[in-house]
Amino acid sequence: MNQYLIPANSKRSMLILGLFTPIDLIIVGVGGGITAMLMFIISAGTLKDVITILTPLLISVAMVLPVPNHRNIWQLTANIYNYFSKRRTYYWRGWCFTNGEENKEK
Repeated sequence: MNQYLIPANSKRSMLILGLFTPIDLIIVGVGGGITAMLMFIISAGTLKDVITILTPLLISVAMVLPVPNHRNIWQLTANIYNYFSKRRTYYWRGWCFTNGEENKEK
């Protein structure tokens, strides 16, 4: 009898550095790019300017931090966004109609 043992970390091996998906790196890259552009545009003279410049990078890093169940939170956020932003069409097939239409034999 063949019994296979699946390692507990088999899904982590598909991630970059065992933690990140490609979209995570894209998000951090975009945040870093915006921060770099702001560094050239805004001259940081005060603490408020420094916080303004670093805000895109800090937000993007916070979005991809490997906290427990953060993939579930991403999926929940995507589901909520899709629910409120996309057109919803519900198909219902009840016992009294055939494919939503009455009998056409009449």
